[in-house]
Order: sequence, then structure tokens, then C-alpha cells
Amino acid sequence: MKLQCKINSEEQMQALAQRMAACLLPILAERSGCILWLEGDLGAGKTFFTRALLQAWGVTGMVCSPTYTLLNQYTCAVGLVVHMDLYRLRDPEELLCLGIDDLSDAPLWVVEWPDRGAGFMPEADLMLHLAYEGEGRLATLHTTNSSLKPHLKMVFT
Repeated sequence: MKLQCKINSEEQMQALAQRMAACLLPILAERSGCILWLEGDLGAGKTFFTRALLQAWGVTGMVCSPTYTLLNQYTCAVGLVVHMDLYRLRDPEELLCLGIDDLSDAPLWVVEWPDRGAGFMPEADLMLHLAYEGEGRLATLHTTNSSLKPHLKMVFT
């Protein structure tokens, strides 16, 4: 399943993240965990989207890119959310040093640049690709998990 929408402003990106937050609530209640991969070029809005998603769940503190730390953790309405940015990862094996196995119980992982962790990252349940399109972005949400499909249509209404 693939859904798309055009994003023309930060407000629209924030609204998309808020709809995703609402969509994920029943998914996370039904499942033991969910992996969301965020893909797109530098500056496409991956961290902005993550910040808006976490704020929709009540995170009020600083939400910044874990580009240098590789991993940030946030406690919010859905429990522990792991936010990873693998852009600076030199070798996927470095993920073992981060102790990601210890985080497998987290309800949600949000992973930027997941391709850099190939072979060591769990497969995605959801993939959100943000692409430059003129002055805006084209957001494409994809899943191959049939149990998630009924929940996703509300994200792109």
C-alpha cells in the first residue's frame, strides 16, 4: 500500500505528523512494537516530522536530531520512543555498540537514514519518504503489513 500527499509548508508537515500520531495510537495498542523508517534527502524534513510527531504525544522538551549521538529516547503518551539518525554511521556494526537489542521493547522506533544500518536494523513496518518537489515536499507512506493498512488512510485525508 502506498499513499502520497503534497506538503507545501511547515504547518502542513506538522499536521501530517499529528495525523500519523493519531493513526499510530491504535496500532501501538495492538502490537508489541512498530518500526517507522524516515527516508529522504538532507533537509527534507525527517527530524521536523519526528519532532511534530513526538509533540503530538505530549513531549514538551527539546527534540533534536540525533545525528551525532545516533540515538535519542523520549517518554511520551505511547511509552518509550527511540529516535535514531544513522546518517553518520560509518559501519552498520556500530549499531551493536548502541545496545539497540536492549531497546527492542520500545513501542516505536523512528529511524532516519535506515539504509545505513542495513543488516542490523529491524525491517520497517512503515516507511515515510519525503522528497523535494518544487518549493514543497512529496510525502509517500508505504507499508507491506496488511494489518496496518486500515489505519493508514486517515493519515493522508
